[in-house]
Amino acid sequence: MENSKDIDHRLAWLTTAEIARLSKERALVVQPIGAIEQHGQHLACITDILIAEQIVDMAVDRVPEGLGIWVLQALSYGKSNEHLGMAGTISLSAETLAAVCRDVARSVAASGFRKLLFVNGHGGQPGLLETVSRDIRVETGLQVFSVFLGRLGVPASVREKLVDADWGIHAGQLETSVVMALDARAVRKNRLAPDGLDARDLFASLRHLTLESALSTAWQTSDMSRTGTIGDPREASSEIGTEIAEFWASSLAAAFKEIAEFEFSARS
Repeated sequence: MENSKDIDHRLAWLTTAEIARLSKERALVVQPIGAIEQHGQHLACITDILIAEQIVDMAVDRVPEGLGIWVLQALSYGKSNEHLGMAGTISLSAETLAAVCRDVARSVAASGFRKLLFVNGHGGQPGLLETVSRDIRVETGLQVFSVFLGRLGVPASVREKLVDADWGIHAGQLETSVVMALDARAVRKNRLAPDGLDARDLFASLRHLTLESALSTAWQTSDMSRTGTIGDPREASSEIGTEIAEFWASSLAAAFKEIAEFEFSARS
């Protein structure tokens, strides 16, 4: 059972009367969102939402008391159709996920809040969340923000240690290290093995086309990997994962503060 400290910032643990009384002018509602999908032979399928939830909790612990950060229950399922066919993957369609996000946002707005942030732990849906965030803004008037944790970067000290920094996008050294640091129960350390090596070599020879950058290609896991891993997790460690998790949490905490203070200067 969660203790009182764990639930202090969770909106659903308040009563309707308590939520109605909250100051909402600068309050920020945070929606962690991830996926339940295969992560190779060594990471549990819960990886993406585990990361999103725990980094959000770590970030909330770093913000000043009274800032008004309220966390919704996590959306565990995401758009994971690139992994369909591999056991354990549960995917929503893009249309379903977008509809769920819009419904959540309408409910947030109906409760009187003005700001909503999607904190995403799954690399297969940043574009969708950015698009639906714009739709929510237009429909509800909410100020809507979206962040994919993987785009927050890593400390320079960690970058030097990553053996697959340019191609390890799924269950590689970085992601495996973070999970080791957050909850080692989700890691099978005796099954760490690289895969996706053909993709690494293919894109290394191209000037413009990339796996996931300015000019990217739509891909399925089966295009590049036999086991589901795209990266090399063998050098993963909880020490590296702790550095990354602390960096992400600190960055997200700073973003919470900026969002709480942010207002568009233009007025119609």
